[in-house]
Amino acid sequence: MKRVFKTRHFSRWMRKTELTDRVLCEAVAEMVRGLIDADLGGGVVKKRVGLAGRGKRSGARTLIATNKGDRWFFVFGFEKNERANIGDDELEALQEVAEQLLARTGRQLDEAVKDGSLQEICDDDKDEG
Repeated sequence: MKRVFKTRHFSRWMRKTELTDRVLCEAVAEMVRGLIDADLGGGVVKKRVGLAGRGKRSGARTLIATNKGDRWFFVFGFEKNERANIGDDELEALQEVAEQLLARTGRQLDEAVKDGSLQEICDDDKDEG
């Protein structure tokens, strides 16, 4: 079963954009099919997502911690007009976050959802197509 989450930090950033959970779920469906914009290593991938009226090219960039299978965690985002990319030190920190998130058990993930540090998005049954 595929599980998709966003971190509290990502959720706060997302509120400043027109990005929706539905767009994130569609992005995961694309990545499951192999459409990843960049594999940054250490369990972190980059995916462009469109914002209303701007499309993917000038929209937002999301960084996702993933095992490229059943776990996807949206951990960082930025709009293309705000910055071009992330620095090496930021990538290193995100890779550490990815390692920690991907090591969690199902029970630990459920507890993180309960305490609000993670929000689970996407209904696996509805997002397969």
